[in-house]
Amino acid sequence: MQTSPDRHEYPAHWEADVVLRDGGTARIRPITVDDADRLVSFYEQVSDESKYYRFFAPYPRLSAKDVHRFTHHDFVDRVGLAATVGGEFIATVRYDRIGADGTPASAPADEAEVAFLVQDAHQGRGVASALLEHIGAVARERGIRRFAAEVLPANTKMIKVFTDAGYTQKRSFEDGVVRLEFDLEPTDRSLAVQYAREHRAEARSVQRLLAPGSVAVIGAGRTPGGVGRSVLGNIRDAGFTGRLYAVNKALPDGQKELDGVPAHRSVRDIDGPVDLAVVAVPAEQVTEVVTECGEHGVQGLVVVSAGYAESGHEGRERQRALVRHARTYGMRIIGPNAFGIINTSPQVRLNASLAPEVPRPGRIGLFAQSGAIGIALLSRLHRRGGGVTGVTGVSTFVSSGNRADVSGNDVLQYWYEDPDTDVVLMYLESIGNPRKFTRLARRTAAAKPLVVVQGARHAAAPQGHAVRATRLPHETVSALLRQAGVIRVDTITELVDAGLLLARQPLPPGPRVAILGNSESLGLLTYDACLAEGLRPHPPQDLTTAASAADFHAALSRALADDRCDAVVVTAIPAVGEGSVGDAALAEALRSASAAAPDKPVLVVHVELGGLAEALSAAASTAPQTGSGETPQSTPDRASRAERGERPRSAPDATPAEDHLPATDAPEGAHLIPAYPAAERAVRALGQAVAYAQWRRDAADPGKVPEYEDIDEKGAAALIDGLLARGQGLTLGTDETCDLLGHYGVQVHRALPAPTPDAAAEAARTLGYPVALKATAPHLRHRADLGGVRLDLADEDQLRRSYAELTELFGAPEELRPVVQRMAPRGVDVVVRAVIDPAAGAVLSFGLAGAASQLLGDTAHRLIPVTDREAGSLVRSIRTAPLLFGWRGSAPADTRALEELLLRVSRLVDDHPEVVAVTLEPVVVASHGLSVLGASVRLAPPPARDDLGPRTLPAY
Repeated sequence: MQTSPDRHEYPAHWEADVVLRDGGTARIRPITVDDADRLVSFYEQVSDESKYYRFFAPYPRLSAKDVHRFTHHDFVDRVGLAATVGGEFIATVRYDRIGADGTPASAPADEAEVAFLVQDAHQGRGVASALLEHIGAVARERGIRRFAAEVLPANTKMIKVFTDAGYTQKRSFEDGVVRLEFDLEPTDRSLAVQYAREHRAEARSVQRLLAPGSVAVIGAGRTPGGVGRSVLGNIRDAGFTGRLYAVNKALPDGQKELDGVPAHRSVRDIDGPVDLAVVAVPAEQVTEVVTECGEHGVQGLVVVSAGYAESGHEGRERQRALVRHARTYGMRIIGPNAFGIINTSPQVRLNASLAPEVPRPGRIGLFAQSGAIGIALLSRLHRRGGGVTGVTGVSTFVSSGNRADVSGNDVLQYWYEDPDTDVVLMYLESIGNPRKFTRLARRTAAAKPLVVVQGARHAAAPQGHAVRATRLPHETVSALLRQAGVIRVDTITELVDAGLLLARQPLPPGPRVAILGNSESLGLLTYDACLAEGLRPHPPQDLTTAASAADFHAALSRALADDRCDAVVVTAIPAVGEGSVGDAALAEALRSASAAAPDKPVLVVHVELGGLAEALSAAASTAPQTGSGETPQSTPDRASRAERGERPRSAPDATPAEDHLPATDAPEGAHLIPAYPAAERAVRALGQAVAYAQWRRDAADPGKVPEYEDIDEKGAAALIDGLLARGQGLTLGTDETCDLLGHYGVQVHRALPAPTPDAAAEAARTLGYPVALKATAPHLRHRADLGGVRLDLADEDQLRRSYAELTELFGAPEELRPVVQRMAPRGVDVVVRAVIDPAAGAVLSFGLAGAASQLLGDTAHRLIPVTDREAGSLVRSIRTAPLLFGWRGSAPADTRALEELLLRVSRLVDDHPEVVAVTLEPVVVASHGLSVLGASVRLAPPPARDDLGPRTLPAY
């Protein structure tokens, strides 16, 4: 809470942009003394009925005293917020702190009266709900814990705003007024309501961009060529179902058309609404264009213009100004520096991008932050879209460029409930809000597959991207995404491979794979690939090269009918000779067999000789070669063509390496069978589908966070508060660490300092033999391989001898910092860590102690809070987990005790976000029980959590 000297300072951190229910945006900010005229103008546009509901009496105009009261706030006991669009008020909310008797008060009074007023034209847009979230956050910051509101019974809309918010509340009725009282502490229900509203608003904002009723291309050149003219032609040629306009301020007077499209010199001249504007003018002209669009009521922008954050500091400032300017008018932006958007729905048919051809309509949603990668993905899907029994394609495509506003999170919100999208493929170069992305990814993955490839894994994010700092390595972020159900792949080839399988085939019920085909060698390669992916393949069935289509049909039918089979990989090579099976006959045989067992996936590995035959023929020919001789490797990047104003070349319809069996018309509802040019690629895609299917089954029963009766949450909180009173951040001493962990049932073996041989002997007598003598200097700590540890010292003589050896080898005791610790039962040494990352949130990590985790990176991670099922999977997910389960005849470790330890550490960090880091090393897991031999804890004020605050767009 502010002290009196700064009570009246303007709280700029309360300013925020929000997405409203209809997909538009508004700015929320504190009301100041400079807003008197805006307040009066706003009030004049409110209906008499709304005024009556606000003041409980006719109130046609505000008096000078009212204006002064509603614009003068101390930002502590009296606060007013306004929602603005175009700089003008569309709604207001205020609170006044009151005491127990209902009169104005100051702290420590923790209750306030709250009241809203929303302009009639903006009612139903969710403005009041957004304002309630923000005024509630402000009130909590100022020490207010409870709101009270008095509402007329007829004001059902405002009563619904309060009752739907999800807070714990009381309701009473007296003197003809409904009185509502509710606590402001977030609850599970209030957070669920907030997330649901966020989802609806952000999904709607993307839907408005992808399915506009009218589009204006601003910057369409007067002569052919150029980015704007290309986009205009692409929209027109795709058969856009809405109204299309060309805009260029340099058009001569009297020119009414451009390429058959109605043309205007300004968007203001268009007679009728414009839902989407594609901006393709130089960066220095964009501000003027945004102003014209905002004043005309344009709902959203796709900015393909470059010259923003990707170009350096000056461009970054230009980009920030662009976003702030667009949000002033309630518009959302895709870009700048965007490749564009595509919607293949027959009701829309929008190609507002630099792609000259619309991809095949299909069930795949595609998101790419990079225009060049977006081109590559569209091209590969175009080539690979033909399957054994039909074709698949794209539902919608978004290339976000610098993603200054609309990001992958927004598009995920849209695809989650989009009935036209079954699979989501994303190429990400950065994740601006990992905590939110993980939350949305988990929800999306529970409904439809989400496949992600992340670029810039070993380098900084592209200059154009505003990214929150994270201390987590890429491997950890990938593990957390997998925990959320994301299918993580490493290349765009794998992205397409997995996407086509998931879009065409059912999820496999398990890892058992049947392999059949007409090549023994190809079957053995497939078998080895299955083992490498952790699948359980049956021995390959060789049908011989003489196999007919009927033989394939019969073998596939038998495999699919086998209860011991969960998926089938068919390998096929072309046969030579009379009566050999043709591609069309093979496709029909496989389709009809798989149709009889629609609950098991079928994949085809089809090796083709056509490309080789053509190459050999060309090499042997003496005829002149035709064509440019340009190879795919030498083809210029089409993004570069676009920058020069040229239309990008279309991708070849097929390549011998990837378009195999002919696509045939599939019956309605039939699964399409994907074909792959290599066994490894098919099996890798299948392995990813198997892992995802298992995640879906596990997600249906995620487990629970156990309650332990011996946990003393209040005692731990009191200890933390006392310790933090010393300073902003500190690493606890040994005794403090043991005390804090002890409140959560984690007992640490005492280690007594031994600065001298006599002190070591006294410590051993206190603890009891046998003991261990350890050097704890930073360069020797946890390095048993350097010889700084002596174990199983049974008496004082052995202890003193070992002490002398250590000091002789490593130096004086003050350099070694020796300690004595009672010996623990033998077992497997592991490490448990927890850390709060400012971007990703709280993360629990686990691995074996020593080289396994330090050198090989064999560490597993889970987001906190961890459930009992997640703790079990965490222990089993490291590659060295067999050492805990009786590897090579050793005694199995007590993994139940280990899982309980993980759950207790998770609870500690989740209950007390001030615990920003915990390390337990080593933890010796014996056959019965475990021993924590070393521990460290760091406390600090917790990082701000925007996921618990009100809904906001990223600040610019």
